[in-house]
Order: sequence, then structure tokens, then C-alpha cells
Amino acid sequence: MDIYSGIENVRLKNTAVTLGKFEGLHKGHRALLAHILAEENNNLLPVVFTFNPHPAYLLGNSNKKFINTNAEKLKKLENIGIKAIIEYPFDEEFMKIEPEDFIKNILVDHLDAKVITVGKDYRFGYKRRGDVAMLQSFSEKYGFSVNALKKKQIGSEIVSSSVIKKYIEAGDMETANRLLGSPYSIVGVVLHGRKLGRTIGVPTTNLIPSEEKLLPPSGVYISKTVINDSEHMGITNIGYKPSVGSTEFKGVETYMFDFDGDVYGKEIEVKILKYLRPEINFTTMEDLKNQIRIDIENAQDYLK
Repeated sequence: MDIYSGIENVRLKNTAVTLGKFEGLHKGHRALLAHILAEENNNLLPVVFTFNPHPAYLLGNSNKKFINTNAEKLKKLENIGIKAIIEYPFDEEFMKIEPEDFIKNILVDHLDAKVITVGKDYRFGYKRRGDVAMLQSFSEKYGFSVNALKKKQIGSEIVSSSVIKKYIEAGDMETANRLLGSPYSIVGVVLHGRKLGRTIGVPTTNLIPSEEKLLPPSGVYISKTVINDSEHMGITNIGYKPSVGSTEFKGVETYMFDFDGDVYGKEIEVKILKYLRPEINFTTMEDLKNQIRIDIENAQDYLK
């Protein structure tokens, strides 16, 4: 997958383009991506036009948390099959681009778009004046077609990143995952922990998520960990580990039922499936061991 920072030196040919922030990569986003990927059958290159940094930083929300970090988003787009990504800097200059200039200078001149796929409510350009109707009005002049997709709806729920965030923040991972279309996950490099888990028969992996990562509430979750394309079921504690010397940061500690290899320094992905219980400060190590046994039994029952 090719990743371009800006479009100054980009001159692509015959592309199918979709545009947006793609923060959650939820079912609505995946519908857009499926459209441009299908255009490979027509010899068009599937291209995602997105932003880095996220527009939230310029719009005064520097403390915003994201379902996927930028690195996670790029990796997932690659896994989906996207061949090229434009990461455009969202800055004051970009906010002042007239929508007509955006179409001509970026979509046509730099990306050579033949197919443009967006949501029906997509807006772009200065003061958000550009919309689907404007894209369609220029389609014949510049030789591209426009697909405008309705917002994805599951039951009575509109699929959006803001809605999914509320479920994650509430610890309702099953609903969040249903709207996402795949499990919410945390990607990171395994760090050396205190190795206390090994002393009680539950060796664990430890991750420290990026500060921009939206995490569910502290607690114990049923999880699935991906290591070198293989998946391992287990339980994950997200929080501060108060029973073994509380940490200042919110970490992610995972015990896998069927894996005890050395993964220090390796990148893994921890998929969070279901909330089990809150994080508890146990007074004795024996109480902690007993609760972990219960957590493992509950997780294994759920996974059956």
C-alpha cells in the first residue's frame, strides 16, 4: 500500500476515490471502501483520501480520543485491500479551499478520479459549501461518476463513529463491535511488565496504548489476541492494576489461554469482545488468583 503525505508530488491515474476521516472504519465506512475496491474490476486504483492530523486538532479539540489511532487506521485499510492513501494535512489553508478548486485541483488533476464514492451527507471545501450535488454537477465536465451512499443503519441505530464511541465508553463492546463490523482492538508493541502473572500461573502480555486511543472503562474483558496472523483467546485487564502496585497509566494486560511464547518487542493486536467485571483492588494475592480462575471460566463459557 502506498501512503502519500499531501498531494504535491502525487500524480495518480485512473482511480476510484472515497473521502472522509475514516476514524472508526465501521460498517458505514466499509460500504464506501467496498465500492471503490469493486472498481478494481474496471482497472481503477482504489484510493482513500483522508486526513493527518485529524481535523479535531485544528478545531480546538486536542484532547479528543479516537477509536483507531492513525497507525491502526492505516493498517486496517491495508488489510481491507486499499492500494493508496492520501493523508492530507488538515490546516487553515485546506479549510479555505473553495470546493470547486478541490474538485479540479485535487480530485481531477492529482488523483485522476474516474469514480468518487461518498456518503450522501458528505460536505467539503470552504465553509462546507461542497456537497454531493456539486460533485454531480461537475461529473460530466471532468469525466467522473459519483456514488452517494445512505448512512448505514442497523435496526434503529445509525452507524457513526460518535455513536460507537458512546458504547465503547460504556463498556458495551458487543454493541460497539456489531456497529464496527469487526472487534474493537488495541495494537501495540509488547513491553516488559513486572512478570507477576507468571508467579501465579497466568503469564501476560503488556501494552501501553497511545494517549490518543479511546479505551473502554477499566475492567476485565474477554479478548482475542492476534500474533503473526494467529488468534489466541483470553482475558484482558484494562486499567491501573491496583492489586499489584497501581500504575499511573492505563495499561492493557492480556492472558492467553493457549499461548506462552516470547512476544516481547513484537507488535500484537488485542481484540476486545465482552466486558466481564470492573477492576478490583484485592487485599490478598490468593483472592486475586481465585478471581482470575473465575474470569477464565466465565470467558471460556462465553466462547463456547
